Amino acid sequence: MSKKIAKDMLNFIDKSPTCFHVVENLKEKLVKEGFTELKESEEWKLKAGKYFVTRNDSSVISFKIPKKDFKGFYMIASHSDSPSFKIKENPEMEGSGAYVKLNTEKYGGMLCAQWFDRPLSVAGRLMVKSKKKGYKTKLVNVDRDLLMIPSLAIHMNREANDGYKYNPQVDMIPVFGDSEAKDKFFDVIAKAAGVEKDEILGHDLFLYNRVKPTFWGANEEYLSSSRLDDQECVYTTFEGFLNSGDSDNVAMHCVFDNEEVGSGTKQGADSTFLKDTLIRINEALGRNNQQYYTAVANSFMISADNAHAVHPNHADKADPVNRPVMNKGIVIKYNANQKYTTDAVSAAFFKLICEKAQVPFQTFTNRSDIAGGSTLGNISTAQVSVDTVDIGLAQLAMHSPYESAGSLDPEYLVKAAKVFYEYKN
Repeated sequence: MSKKIAKDMLNFIDKSPTCFHVVENLKEKLVKEGFTELKESEEWKLKAGKYFVTRNDSSVISFKIPKKDFKGFYMIASHSDSPSFKIKENPEMEGSGAYVKLNTEKYGGMLCAQWFDRPLSVAGRLMVKSKKKGYKTKLVNVDRDLLMIPSLAIHMNREANDGYKYNPQVDMIPVFGDSEAKDKFFDVIAKAAGVEKDEILGHDLFLYNRVKPTFWGANEEYLSSSRLDDQECVYTTFEGFLNSGDSDNVAMHCVFDNEEVGSGTKQGADSTFLKDTLIRINEALGRNNQQYYTAVANSFMISADNAHAVHPNHADKADPVNRPVMNKGIVIKYNANQKYTTDAVSAAFFKLICEKAQVPFQTFTNRSDIAGGSTLGNISTAQVSVDTVDIGLAQLAMHSPYESAGSLDPEYLVKAAKVFYEYKN
């Protein structure tokens, strides 16, 4: 198999250090592919064609309306955010009389140790003054090695290798510069954004890892990058969406923000964003409420969020039977307590999709004595109740700032997504 899709995916991830950049890069491609941007604040007038709508600059729903009356909504949902550290207000702090540090707080549940001793930088969005509306959004990425979180030497913590509980207000604070760097942080940010410092009215800024993506292994069978969870699913399902042909259904690609902190925001999977969009599509096409309800009943969602591969050094942490391996296909995720939405019906349908796409699939369940995480499916279906399957691609080191996965699996998900979107009821 070709690794071109994996290479293109890593380029996309490298250009997308935050959720805002994910959505901006998707928008750029959508416009290039002839999609029309809709605004939630404006009336929608729709016909057969291609459209997209964003919320908060960090979530986006794109969709294709078929030429004939549709039967349902066929959706794939993934998330734009990844665990990181968010820059607090008034971030500069003095350190030991010799350094300037940046005050940060944890966003999501990350593996802390891997953030030490590697080049970091800052990216996100600014709200800057504007003559028309008072303020406007400006994305920023300080594209250079800017920060470091230094470890405490083993000589000063002899128990470091015996286990250590990291304090985010003490251990995880990045160094910005020496004492000469005082009051310079927003100078750096403003210069990178191409604005004046006094124009900045607000910010959502995050740390990100500067280590470049790479292929590795005896035959380059693996790849590593920041933010594979969940940009790997974002990119591959998006490619399947763009490349899909005619369908009986409205094909929808959904990317939500804030999954890593519970999805309970106006732009998260637990918001009204998806439901609002479905209702507005139905109404803008002149369809009535009964037609909307029947369309929802005929709909299907794939919740795409990466899965845990069996670990080479900790096989005991995996289920005795259901233990996915990288490069062995798309992972179907199950959980009896509905942390994942997969049931017999949705699994059966997705397996048929994989068979038609001629791609392998495998299954994941947690060990019965280890609690797993949750994802988008069971949250979004609280707003829009449709049959849903939870899937992902197998990876190692989930929630590290540098994760690993198989270099063959991205192509499998692109192919399966394309077949799904082309499904005829």
